[in-house]
Amino acid sequence: MGNDLSCYFDVQSCMTNLRSVSMPHSLESQPVECSAVINAAGAWSAKVAEMAGVGRGSPNTAEGTKLPVEPRKRYIYMFNSPDGPGMDCPMLIDSSGVYFRREGFGGNYIGGLSPSEEEEPDISNLDVDHNYFQEKVWPLLAHRVPVFESLKVKSAWAGFYDYNTFDQNGVIGTHPLVQNMYFACGFSGHGLQHAPAVGRAVAELLIDGDFQTLNLKPFGFQRFIMNMPIKERNINME
Repeated sequence: MGNDLSCYFDVQSCMTNLRSVSMPHSLESQPVECSAVINAAGAWSAKVAEMAGVGRGSPNTAEGTKLPVEPRKRYIYMFNSPDGPGMDCPMLIDSSGVYFRREGFGGNYIGGLSPSEEEEPDISNLDVDHNYFQEKVWPLLAHRVPVFESLKVKSAWAGFYDYNTFDQNGVIGTHPLVQNMYFACGFSGHGLQHAPAVGRAVAELLIDGDFQTLNLKPFGFQRFIMNMPIKERNINME
């Protein structure tokens, strides 16, 4: 990652010049000179970071430290149980890792379970594994809520987590070398819960130059360089 580096991904490209980001071959009709780039590309954030030269240096250096975010496919199942928990039922995350919550009215729920490392599904497609529900998810749901023994699956879909392989927590703030790249990614499945606070925090960095409401510096990129993972007991470390 030097003073004049171009890098390419598909038909898009970016360039680091004096350790900042621009897009000289953007899909726009002319080059885009940008004062700041917010990398909120979800599961593909690491590819965007690499386009800016992040992680392209020598191993075990700041220049060679990659953004440790990758796509992980997860299944969501919607099921019906007319006699299931009522409207006062909160979102429940069982100690086994299985979770569910109500989905509107009519006894509908959505739920799922993150697989083990050995069971990670293929990310080349968004096909749903219905056997995974039958064999892994349903028994755990029924153990926690016995009335779910008679549930009926109505639909299911798959999507991607932007999974932080380092510590499963979000990456928030600037890169120490590419100083106009701001990260808001790597939330590993709990990003929607964090989104309002993260949006405000990144806005404060852009406008005020520092965090104002909450000090989120521990969630910065530098923890990868210093090998200082954030351990959180209340998050299931897959």
